[in-house]
Amino acid sequence: MTSALARFGRAFRDAPVWLKNLWVCVLVSFVVSAGMSQLAPILPLYIHELGVEDEAELARWSGIVFGCNFISLAVFSPIWGAMADRYGCKPMTLRACLGLSLCMFLIGLAQNVHQLAGLRLMQGVLSGFVGAAITLVMSQTPQERCGWAMGVLVSGMVSGNLVGPLLGGWLSLTLGLRGNFFFMSACAFTGFLLLLAFVREDFRPPERPAGWHERLRVPVTRPLAVLFLTSFVSQFALMCMAPVITVFIREMLPESDRIALVSGAVFASAGLASILFGASAGRLLDRRGPARTLPLFLAAAGLLCLPQALARDPWTLGALRFLFGAAIVGVLPAINTMLKARTGPEFFSRVSGLNFSHQTLGIFAGSLTGGHVAAHFGTNAVFWLGAAALFANAFLFRRFFPKD
Repeated sequence: MTSALARFGRAFRDAPVWLKNLWVCVLVSFVVSAGMSQLAPILPLYIHELGVEDEAELARWSGIVFGCNFISLAVFSPIWGAMADRYGCKPMTLRACLGLSLCMFLIGLAQNVHQLAGLRLMQGVLSGFVGAAITLVMSQTPQERCGWAMGVLVSGMVSGNLVGPLLGGWLSLTLGLRGNFFFMSACAFTGFLLLLAFVREDFRPPERPAGWHERLRVPVTRPLAVLFLTSFVSQFALMCMAPVITVFIREMLPESDRIALVSGAVFASAGLASILFGASAGRLLDRRGPARTLPLFLAAAGLLCLPQALARDPWTLGALRFLFGAAIVGVLPAINTMLKARTGPEFFSRVSGLNFSHQTLGIFAGSLTGGHVAAHFGTNAVFWLGAAALFANAFLFRRFFPKD
């Protein structure tokens, strides 16, 4: 064990800067995701604790609270991207971690669902860690290694997504639901310290543009527009399902007092698949090209949404979520690899920020729509909706993305 650690230490020392930064960001992504992935499973339970008891209202508020921070996140992501082009990606990633830590601590002190919604909006203004970490990694990675690097980074994120829900279920039983949010805050602050200490960025700022209009300008071409639309629709499909899975499991196990733990295990199953297949998906993208493989990932994920609507116990749902996680893991690396290939370095942070805005708008629209669909048509209807969105996404990309 000691010799293995020593070999890893020597390899890390001799690695190029972009690779060192990648591994640090993978570690930070794991730590932050281990905290934040607790949010979706426990959020309906926390809203119930804050006084919302009716099942239909609980589903509706779960969608609203889960998605509302993505409004402000969508507005501010291009602004933070412009700041990254001007001041560097590392300061923006540090800002995101610190803002996330503060917001999670305050959410743990919320007294009603309206305060919770307001703090989630504030989280969108101050945070945006995922987009900042992706931009930091992609801005330094050689183009021919982008698919693999994104696959590894996504594996780090979903490794945390695997650990987080299970840990969150245990914490909710031992410390109470508020303790989960204080733990999330500690995870984000730990990520801030790791980035501050170990990430190196040789950033050379460009000449100062004439004004904010020039700083925010993005040359949107047809390929970029298609990628932005793909980001929006794919996140809409994912997030229309996420907020109501816990409610779906409550319907399966109405008498259970371990809903948080079971929900965490179901959420974690998709994360396990992403860990196992993330790097392989990245290598496939580098070898066969992201434009050829992205529609296949989207269509496979759409097919795997359909049987989830018919699941009648958490174990079947967990197995299907595992297969779904294996199919969807290549989508984010494919989109970001194509973004970098079609964007100049002087615009990349802004383009990445604008793409992240479309992702967050998709998350918000999916969360809000999923909550209302579940309230009016039943929770299993959201899986049909997710399948339709993913099939449409695959078709639109194949139809409109340039063949060159």
